[in-house]
Amino acid sequence: MDKDMKEKIATLLEENKGKRKFTQSVEVAVNFRNVDFTKNVNRLNVEVKLHNGTGKVNKVAVFADDPSIVDKAKELGAIIIGKADLASIAGDKARMTELLNYNLLAQPNMMPDIAKALGQFLGPKNKMPRPLIGVDVSEVIKGSGNSVFIRSKGKYLPTVNCLIGNEKMSADQIAENVDSVIDVLAKKVGKQNIKSIYVKLTMSKPVRLL
Repeated sequence: MDKDMKEKIATLLEENKGKRKFTQSVEVAVNFRNVDFTKNVNRLNVEVKLHNGTGKVNKVAVFADDPSIVDKAKELGAIIIGKADLASIAGDKARMTELLNYNLLAQPNMMPDIAKALGQFLGPKNKMPRPLIGVDVSEVIKGSGNSVFIRSKGKYLPTVNCLIGNEKMSADQIAENVDSVIDVLAKKVGKQNIKSIYVKLTMSKPVRLL
């Protein structure tokens, strides 16, 4: 990121930091050109590993019965949902809605059961759990606050936005996280198709970086 962009981020943080009774999140919005997101091939569904994390600890829920997964997940504070729990959750709208507040992971062979019980609810909200295939469960859970997912949804407008940090982080940290997002999006749609980039705090006006 160039010096001018970093200075804009620094000014944004300086002018808004500590002005609310809560810690404001920092978000980036990216607008595209010449990309038709109504076509499946162009739709975004990517994970971005932020260089400096999101600045918060995400809650994690793991669908699992395998003791090797359950034990590791419990040690790290994740809640466990077994196969026997799926039917009762599917019949309770409040419990299903609560799942939206969690990063969801799953034992791979439970995915068909999860899809059958909860797919109609979680699928449209892009919240189906990530299957734990070929990964270290502990590392995935520990890193849950370091990644964001960017997905095309709704009317498939040529714009996306995502969390990239909070006001307590430095301008350099926010800038590096913006770069993380842009690098992934540029690989997906082409850098030339990124029309504009804006950054804002929860309660601030957006500032244009590009």
